[in-house]
This record gives sequence, C-alpha cells and structure tokens, in this order.
Amino acid sequence: MSTSDSAPSSGVITLDGLDLAALIASRVCHDVISPVGAIVNGLEILEDEKDEGMRGFAFDLIKKSAAQASARLQFCRIAFGAAGSAAAVLDLGDAEQVARGFIEDQKTKLVWEAKRQLLLKNKVKLLLNLVLVATTTIPRGGVITVTSDGDGDEGTSFRISATGPTARVPANVVDLLAGRAPEDRVDAHVIQPFYAGLVARAANMAVTIEAETGGETIVTCAVPISA
Repeated sequence: MSTSDSAPSSGVITLDGLDLAALIASRVCHDVISPVGAIVNGLEILEDEKDEGMRGFAFDLIKKSAAQASARLQFCRIAFGAAGSAAAVLDLGDAEQVARGFIEDQKTKLVWEAKRQLLLKNKVKLLLNLVLVATTTIPRGGVITVTSDGDGDEGTSFRISATGPTARVPANVVDLLAGRAPEDRVDAHVIQPFYAGLVARAANMAVTIEAETGGETIVTCAVPISA
C-alpha cells in the first residue's frame, strides 16, 4: 500500500481556517486530557486518603501524569503550533527531544538517527507528524526508527520505520495524507494524518507509506518534490 503526495489534485479536501484550528485544538485536548484527568484523580486521593501507602501512590501518579502532560504539550507545540514566523527554522535536536518525551513508554522505543541540523519549520513539523502517524501503525508497541538523508532544506529527506507485532497501516491514512477522506469529511479523530498531508504539501515534500515484511514493518518516507 502506498501513496505519493505532490501538488494538490482534484478531490483534495479544503478546510476553512477556523475549522482546521478547531479540529487541531480538539486533537491537542485529546492528547492531554488523560494525564490531566489522572492528576485530578491523584489530588482527590490526597484530599481524602489517610493511608500513607495510598498517599504515596497518589504522589507518584501526580508526578508521572504531570510529566506526561508536559511532554505531550511540548510535542504538540512544535508539531501543530506556529513555532515562530513563516521563515523560522527549527532544530532536529529539539524535535528528537520532544518526540522522545511524547512517544517512549514501556511498549514503544524510539531510535533517532536523523542528523542534527536546522531546517525550515514545516519540514520539522512534517517529520514529527509522520512519527506520530508511525505510532498508529504499531498499536501493540514496537520500535520506531527515524533517519534522514541530505544536508540542508533543499536536499533533506526523511525515513521513518515502525516495526512491531500486528503492524498495519490504519484505514484511510493513505487517503488522509493525500488530502482525501471518505464522504469528504474530516473530523477530530482523523485530523492528524490529514494535517500531516497539509504540512507536506506546504513543505513541498512527497510522502509515501507502505507495509513490508509480511506486515510487520511500516516505512514512511518524505522526500523533496524537486529532488
């Protein structure tokens, strides 16, 4: 299964700016609501519980959940945020840091082999969004490996591989990256891969995604269209 995004073609969905902002906001809220809710639960335990063991559990829950919420917000700030002016550049080292905070857990390991360099922000945003797409291809966890080729904005390309049990390309992701969706409808549940496609076209990058090795490996590539 594969797709290639170049210039927008007929059938590509166009979202109103306010609708796009609302859907992205919903996605960000979805990412942080779970750890924030856990913090609230921990505070409620502290308020009512006298047992020292339970209070220690509550403190650990609050600490872990606060760190998780912070990591997710830092990731979303770069992946979805403005992060400076239209010509701003971002450091791939910063992208690695926020990606590790967002993704790495007991089930998923991130191997980052992309060379540290400054790139135009849309290329860095695209890389982070493709890493996020990669997490959806390994629902039971696994290893995500990020590499890059080239030097500088004009020649840099990315390759993200996701390996794990039952690895698969989720339904409609290929179409969403290309700017299409069933019934021409995009909602908060599918806005992230759709947004990744928008960023790819803004960065003049072509994206491909395919399954390999019996469905156990998913490879996503982004290369400059002019290359």
